[in-house]
Amino acid sequence: MRLDGGFATPALLDYLDRIGVEYVVAMAENAVLARRAEPLMGDVRTAVTTTGTTAHVYGDTVYAARSWSRERRVIIKAEVVALEGRAPRDNARFVITNLTQSPQWIYETVYCQRGEIENRIKELHHGLEIDRTSCTRFWANQFRVLLTAAAYVLLQELRRHAARTVYARAQVSTLRERLLTIGVRVVASVRRFVLHLPQAYPDADAWHAIARRLGAT
Repeated sequence: MRLDGGFATPALLDYLDRIGVEYVVAMAENAVLARRAEPLMGDVRTAVTTTGTTAHVYGDTVYAARSWSRERRVIIKAEVVALEGRAPRDNARFVITNLTQSPQWIYETVYCQRGEIENRIKELHHGLEIDRTSCTRFWANQFRVLLTAAAYVLLQELRRHAARTVYARAQVSTLRERLLTIGVRVVASVRRFVLHLPQAYPDADAWHAIARRLGAT
C-alpha cells in the first residue's frame, strides 16, 4: 500500500502491521527526523557546492513517534535542490515502511510510483472531466462517473494499440484531440457508413497504424 503523508496515523499503521500488508507511507519532517537526516544532508550539501547541480542520497533509521505503539523503519531521502540563480534548498523526505529492500529501491521503485498514479487521476480530471457531476440526484452523477471511467478504459486500450507510434505515451487529452476529434465527410448508404478522412491530416500514418491494430482493413 502506497499512501500520502496525510494517512500516516498510528491507527492505520497498526492496522496494516496487524493484517500483514506491506506499505510505504510518507511522513512529515519533525525535529527528531531532521537530526537523523543531518549527516546525510551535510554530505549532499558538500556535493552540491562542488557540482552546482541537485543531488540526493538515501539512508534509513528506526524511529517511533510518541503516539506509535512501536518502532518502525523510516527511509530518508536527503536532497538539496540547486536551481540556477537561486540558493541551494534542502529537501529532505521521509517514508515509513515495513519493506526490507534498499532505501533507494523502496523510494524510487515503489514510493515514487504514487506520482504516476496521480498523473492518471489528473487525466481523468482534465482529459475526461470526471468531476462534471452537476445532476441533482446522486445516482445520476454516479452513472456519469461510471461512463467517464468506461471511456477512460477505452482510451487506455487505444493507447495500448498506439505502441511504437508517437502516441504510445500520449495523455488522454492528446488522444482525443489528435486521433478522435477529426473533421471527416460522412457518406451513408443502405449498407454502410463511409468516413472520408482529410488527405492533409498530419497524423494519418499513426491513425492508420492504430486503426489496423484495432481491426480496420
